[in-house]
Amino acid sequence: MRSNSKPQSPSQSSVNIKLILICAFFLLFLLLVFSTTSSTRQQQEPSPSPSISESHIANTTTACPSLPLTPSCTKAPPSLANALIHYATTNITPQQTFKEISVSARVLEKKAPCNFLVFGLGHDSLMWTALNHGGRTVFLEEDKAWIEQVKQKLAGLESYHVEYDSKVHQADALLETGMKEECKVVSDPRSSDCELALKGFPTEIYEIEWDLIMVDAPTGFHDDAPGRMNAIYTAGLIARNRAEGETDVFVHDVNRVVEDKFSKAFLCEGYLREQQGLLRHFTIPSHRARSGRPFCP
Repeated sequence: MRSNSKPQSPSQSSVNIKLILICAFFLLFLLLVFSTTSSTRQQQEPSPSPSISESHIANTTTACPSLPLTPSCTKAPPSLANALIHYATTNITPQQTFKEISVSARVLEKKAPCNFLVFGLGHDSLMWTALNHGGRTVFLEEDKAWIEQVKQKLAGLESYHVEYDSKVHQADALLETGMKEECKVVSDPRSSDCELALKGFPTEIYEIEWDLIMVDAPTGFHDDAPGRMNAIYTAGLIARNRAEGETDVFVHDVNRVVEDKFSKAFLCEGYLREQQGLLRHFTIPSHRARSGRPFCP
């Protein structure tokens, strides 16, 4: 979610990404204004006179309060306004490319406002919150100092500190563990017998049905760093364990061995919808809604 080195001076590429983000947020604001104006005009249009039967029904039910005839205030939503200001005044841009961001943005366009869980807190966090305006976007981050640093600048983001015990160099052994029968059983991660299931998150993380999950953490930069093995498996388990419907799961940095192998094994190639650059998009259906569904199709 964030760079492994100190911020560098802006290049032409970062300037282009910033301009694209600002334009995208401005277009979203114009769309909100247009929608509000259109809704108000429809309210002001006179309705046809009711028939005798309709009048009788209206008189025997509680009347609805009249709607105001003047347009309501169309200020930019706080999440959108904050994102515009933030990306207009910083030289740091999200680590994902425009094409990669567009994959998740298209899903958010259809599902927002929704529940969006993100593994990692980074320079793109404010953008995800703005794109999910009206919904709930939660970030899980392993670096306490980084959380405090971000909160000083962006206090409105909802984030929680989490810990990962497994390291990148343990990936092969954990992949073998994940093939065991107990890891194919769909359940709440807290009650799973699979070693890969993460059980130390805040309670509400397990109780909310997440519509989107983004795995872009932990860092996984080297062999002794926390790896994403457990995060990817747990994201898939949470998605399968929802009561009904489906969850869109995204994994970033799939050029790396862990992200490549574990996303294919536990999010399943049969559920893969798209890959753009270093981002894979999976759509995982509820396994509780249909008993007997295999772990992977």
